[in-house]
Amino acid sequence: MMQETISDQSVIEAERFKLRPPRRGDIGLLTLYAGDRRVAEGARSIPHPMPPGAVEGYVARAHAPDRVEDVWVMDGGEKGHEVLGVISLTRMDRGQAQLGYWVAPAFWNTGIASEAVRALVEANPLGNETLFAEVFQDNPASARVLTNAKFDYIGDAEAHSLARGTNVPTWTYLRKMG
Repeated sequence: MMQETISDQSVIEAERFKLRPPRRGDIGLLTLYAGDRRVAEGARSIPHPMPPGAVEGYVARAHAPDRVEDVWVMDGGEKGHEVLGVISLTRMDRGQAQLGYWVAPAFWNTGIASEAVRALVEANPLGNETLFAEVFQDNPASARVLTNAKFDYIGDAEAHSLARGTNVPTWTYLRKMG
């Protein structure tokens, strides 16, 4: 039987849920939620429609010892909802990482994203000096999540969205961790 834990990735407790590495048992709900056009269009790297095997590959990459992105599932299992969304840190150089997250539509406007970002920032599991994040400009709710977590707006840019098939204007944020 394959071990499904990532020994060097911590579980982070939030108030209403925990952040834990993804597991194979999450693939069904991750496919359902990430396959929702609204979720995919709010992210850079989620394709729509979701190709077969994409989520399986994502979970496998999250377990790779040479991964550059640490991924946590927002797990509300004690409340009856095992997968609420995903949050991740992609390693960059010089003690920096890029934060990314999405929440399943059923849990939008409940504070889940804000709680997950706060918990991850407080834990700082990679020991980062600086975190970056970006949101599409047509998603002001995600921008509020970042500003509420003390990220500073640093400028406009654009990023390619796989689901939209085009470059989309973004707002970029930074948080010094010291």
